[in-house]
Amino acid sequence: MSIALPSQATAPAAVATESPSRGRALAPGLVAASLVLLLVGVAAVAPKLLTGTDPLAADPFASLEAPSAAHWFGTDQLGRDVFTRVVHGARYSLSIGVAATLLSVLAGGLLGLLAGLSPRVVDEVLSRALDVLSSFPEVLLALLFIAFTEPGTPSLIMAIALAFAPRYGRIVRAQTLLVRRSGYVEQAVTFGFSRARLVWRHVLPNVLGPLPILATIGLGSAIVNASALSFLGMGPQPPSPEWGAMLAESRNYLRVAWWAAILPGATLTVTVISLTAVGRRLQRRFEGRR
Repeated sequence: MSIALPSQATAPAAVATESPSRGRALAPGLVAASLVLLLVGVAAVAPKLLTGTDPLAADPFASLEAPSAAHWFGTDQLGRDVFTRVVHGARYSLSIGVAATLLSVLAGGLLGLLAGLSPRVVDEVLSRALDVLSSFPEVLLALLFIAFTEPGTPSLIMAIALAFAPRYGRIVRAQTLLVRRSGYVEQAVTFGFSRARLVWRHVLPNVLGPLPILATIGLGSAIVNASALSFLGMGPQPPSPEWGAMLAESRNYLRVAWWAAILPGATLTVTVISLTAVGRRLQRRFEGRR
């Protein structure tokens, strides 16, 4: 017994000493992702803090210049500064992604909550509708919506919101059913609480808790899809410095001026990866607390 007790006592200590090292191993990546998002946020809110050049100012005599001290990201086919356009393009891409994500969370959350709280027949109808919408690829569903409207920023936001709403609707429905059948809700019913009080005090706080974290992860997907549709000409029209539109304008000059397309694309990629990394970390912490 005198030998077994120390080994049992030291085992939890070994585990405890390993977990901080794992947290420290992930810290540099999380810090880097946070710094990237901070820079992108500054570019979206106050782009003049990062550059004082007009993103629409063209100089035909400086077209397709390579990256240099005067033009950090080089110039495009019209002589416009690519770095300036990337900085100002953050406002377009982030605003479209944030607006589309908020609309999709609102619409999907309402549908999922309604399905989870409604009788079985209504729940089946709404669930099958969400399943049908989820069966379509998100870009294809957005393209179908834009086909019946017209290209532009408002149509692009509505299209992405429609494409992403089913994913949030299914999550909210499943969470609503789980909370609805929980013991504390059934106990509250026996106490005679009204339905409105049950929904407001018990269902909503537990159902809507994960949505901000899931929306952070989904924001990256919304930005990617918005850029993809803008690349196809469905979003902001030239000369707007939106990241997807910049890729579309410079795709014909890849052999002679790779920087005009690669650097905006790299900015988009790094931004989405940073959003996903921060969102995943928040999700793990949220699930750990639960």
